[in-house]
Amino acid sequence: MSILSTIFDIVFPAKCLSCGESGSDLCLECLSDSPEAERESASWIFPLYDYRHPPIKKSIKLLKYKGRRGLAKVFAESLYGRILEELSELRVMENFRDALLMPIPLSKKRQRERGFNQAELICKKLLELDKGENFELRTDILIKPKDTPHQADIADRSKRLKNIIGSFAANKEEIIKNRNIILIDDVTTTGATLTEAKRTLKKASARKIIAFTVAH
Repeated sequence: MSILSTIFDIVFPAKCLSCGESGSDLCLECLSDSPEAERESASWIFPLYDYRHPPIKKSIKLLKYKGRRGLAKVFAESLYGRILEELSELRVMENFRDALLMPIPLSKKRQRERGFNQAELICKKLLELDKGENFELRTDILIKPKDTPHQADIADRSKRLKNIIGSFAANKEEIIKNRNIILIDDVTTTGATLTEAKRTLKKASARKIIAFTVAH
């Protein structure tokens, strides 16, 4: 996948979906100018942009299904500022420090099919930006041993909840205990996936959990 993506990038250089400038499928300036997420989310989930905005929707799909990995860096740069804003307040109000950064995991089957986890790619770019000042990346703790149908293919909220229940597990509970956790995913719709991940980590004695997504 990465070799094919590299060849594709050389033959067909990326151009911003919004302004047409070369260099990225969606430039940071156009991403930052996109409509903010307005639909209601749980108070601990912080989505940045409105998924219904065509460039947002298309760019997420390009990363997720077409392997346009350069978008992970663009999304991370936008997410990082928002994360720092929330952390500055949480440190004072709730002593939210020394956080573990975790991507929402894919099942082994899904990751083999796709070749990567888009949330993990974004997390790695976030780690590069942060340089270890605010969080530590862990991809070996929250896992998804159960393969489930795509949440996006299930329209009914109650069925989404039932589909995702019990699909996550937590390794190395001694590391999680009393730790603050930042979850990262590309999109939140009903919040069922993030809620189930949070439930799994709280059961393993995590302290406080917050989540950030590119869009809602």
